[in-house]
Amino acid sequence: MRTLAITQNITVDGAVEMLGNWFNPQEQAGADNADLLAELRKQDSEADGLLLGRKTFADFRGFWPKQTDDRTGIADYLNQVRKYVVSATLTDPGWDNSTIVTGDVVAAVRALKEQAGRDIVVTGSITLCHALIGAGLVDEYRLFTYPAVQGRGRRLFPEGLELPALTLLDSASFRGGVTYTRYGLA
Repeated sequence: MRTLAITQNITVDGAVEMLGNWFNPQEQAGADNADLLAELRKQDSEADGLLLGRKTFADFRGFWPKQTDDRTGIADYLNQVRKYVVSATLTDPGWDNSTIVTGDVVAAVRALKEQAGRDIVVTGSITLCHALIGAGLVDEYRLFTYPAVQGRGRRLFPEGLELPALTLLDSASFRGGVTYTRYGLA
């Protein structure tokens, strides 16, 4: 069975919703952050599916395909990876290798996990993440914590949610002050 991993950029106070300027994808992958970029590229090499909610998908589609001078490889990866967009309203994804997921999202994601392949990664897509967490479909949490406190914004884990103990699988810190922690279910 494929691993479903939520990968999020997060503030020290737990916000994943970007309401301020604490995260910039081009700075994240810049020359000063070569160690962070290496971790991102490693994770990309282990995944062949990207699962996104409609809003995050639209943001990605509006930005990444236009990055023709991207030396990080992130744009190339996102253009070629199989993308699954959860939407009840989208009829044409307008981005190569994209499939629209409609109907029972939990059943559709369960079916994706049962297919042969490598990791499926979810990023952004807070409402979708909440649904997947609530359904018990998430195998790993990969958190890139930025040295910022936003003081507001939606969190990865909804209020009142309890998870069984998590097991630390990996951790690292990077020159730019970002830390990485990867957790699996205990």
